Amino acid sequence: MPDSQQRGAVLVTGSTGGIGAATVAALRRRGFTVYGGVRQTSRDSTTREVLLDVADPESVAAAAKQLAEEVGGLRAVVNNAGVIVQGPIELVPADEWRRQLEVNTLGPASVVREFLPLVRAGAGRIINVSAPTGRVAFPLLGALSVSKAGLEALSNALRLELAAWGIPVVVVEPGSTATAIFTKAGVAEQEARGRLDADRVALYRPHLDAYAKAADRFKPGPVEKVADVIVRAVEARRPKRRYTVGDARTLGAILTRLPAGLRDKAVTSALGLNGLKA
Repeated sequence: MPDSQQRGAVLVTGSTGGIGAATVAALRRRGFTVYGGVRQTSRDSTTREVLLDVADPESVAAAAKQLAEEVGGLRAVVNNAGVIVQGPIELVPADEWRRQLEVNTLGPASVVREFLPLVRAGAGRIINVSAPTGRVAFPLLGALSVSKAGLEALSNALRLELAAWGIPVVVVEPGSTATAIFTKAGVAEQEARGRLDADRVALYRPHLDAYAKAADRFKPGPVEKVADVIVRAVEARRPKRRYTVGDARTLGAILTRLPAGLRDKAVTSALGLNGLKA
């Protein structure tokens, strides 16, 4: 196994499940010293955990201070922490909008702001985990689409700002992935919907039923494939600006190149929303 001191240290946010846990494991196998950002520590964990809630700027600042006392620099920061808020925009409460943006968009901005000195010292790079919805907005995933579009813009601006130091900014775009994030999103949606007027919810019943049926047809890919791509982005001497994984390759190659009208039809057709009438 490569020497961890030579390979360097990597911070992975959202490290306790799904893509994050797989990425931590894959990086450790490759000999990196990995710090996993967690909202609460576990006594049984074998990972170097650091308390880090990306939605809390003070928590992010404290985590950066802790790591600065332990490492001289970072090979990479992997902004992986994320949540999915789903449902029609009319039915998404204000607090759910805030949660979506605080974790998916403002969180990575806070992490970058606080950890860039360590990345600069380690001649490292920033890796942001996005989603196809960041480039093509999906109905009933409007909040997620807004948050990931913001992350895409953040990545593009940051890439140009950090060019003077030769710090790469990479976007990793997974497709449908087998993680618990979708189950959590469904539970949160049901809770939020229970606070709304039943008549307004009823207006979208056909949309919600069609979306649920379409979601059952998707076959999510394994998290390990995404983790392997993130490791590739960490290790590459000259990483690409974007890595796509699984069905994100199709979405990026086709949907983003279609005229707006055809793109709208393709998306609504895929989700079973074509032909719905109020």
